[in-house]
Amino acid sequence: PAGDGSGGAGAAGARGPGRRAQPPGAARPSRRLAASHASARARAAPPGARRRPRRGAPGAAARPAAALSRAEPRRAGAPGPARPGSKRLPQAIVVGVKKGGTRAVLEFIRVHPDVRALGTEPHFFDRNYDRGLEWYRSLMPRTLDSQITVEKTPSYFVTKEAPRRIFNMSRDTKLIVVVRNPVTRAISDYTQTLSKKPDIPTFEGLSFRNRSLGLVDTSWNAIRIGMYAVHLQSWLQYFPLSQIHFVSGEKLITDPAGEMGKVQDFLGIRRVITDKHFYFNKTKGFPCLKKTESNSSPRCLGKSKGRTHVQIDPEVIEQLRDFYRPYNIKFYETVGQDFRWE
Repeated sequence: PAGDGSGGAGAAGARGPGRRAQPPGAARPSRRLAASHASARARAAPPGARRRPRRGAPGAAARPAAALSRAEPRRAGAPGPARPGSKRLPQAIVVGVKKGGTRAVLEFIRVHPDVRALGTEPHFFDRNYDRGLEWYRSLMPRTLDSQITVEKTPSYFVTKEAPRRIFNMSRDTKLIVVVRNPVTRAISDYTQTLSKKPDIPTFEGLSFRNRSLGLVDTSWNAIRIGMYAVHLQSWLQYFPLSQIHFVSGEKLITDPAGEMGKVQDFLGIRRVITDKHFYFNKTKGFPCLKKTESNSSPRCLGKSKGRTHVQIDPEVIEQLRDFYRPYNIKFYETVGQDFRWE
């Protein structure tokens, strides 16, 4: 109840206990004056400061819709908050070649903190293209803005439509091709197939249409893949050589740090992967990754890597070397690099 300014006992009793009595003759501030003071305090508040509404005051419960959605408890079975980063189409692809060392390149480059790589082969640009780019993107790992997304599917290199399809996705895509002596590669390819299908014909029988005449069967995939110069022409119709990096499968075994240093340079990332990351496994005859801060234990490639090749007649090997020689020379001249397979 408002005081009447008389200061009498009746007025004090009306105010009730616990309320300070106003001095005689003091007038209570009007509502208009109180509003004026509140306005002045708001103007004096530092820029960006948010006034906290009084508990129970009108509007105290009102919050932006975004704040409400963040505060709502997650329903049972509902997905949790999104992990940092987003799924992006790959900026770099290991496009080939089969049995050249592509798995090693992928596993080694995954050690780099600025690289996220898809572990499985999506086969998008050769087998699953009709599923669309959004399906392809959905397979990719989440990356930060500072990270590069990488995938590898070795069959892309020999797929005629792959260069155009990758170009249509992004003409800036960086391509990595891991190459190996085509004769050794063909024997490795055959060894892998033999382990799955023991009843296939002999390597010699599949390699030649007529061995006595030296006619090699280029329709056999194991032979055809090693004709690198032929397949490369399809890629050069869409991508300059500056966007294609060639890794030596042989040097990847003898000098993994050196080859991976060049890969890191090509991708435009720091040289983090060095000699300290590798040790040579004598049983496999292949380098493995040492235990590091990010790897809790040493890591080698799977059991299928480093398997013993089947024995091939030396004369068959020599005939295949003669067959590949002109293709190899053309390949060296095109890429400006001698892989010394002769």
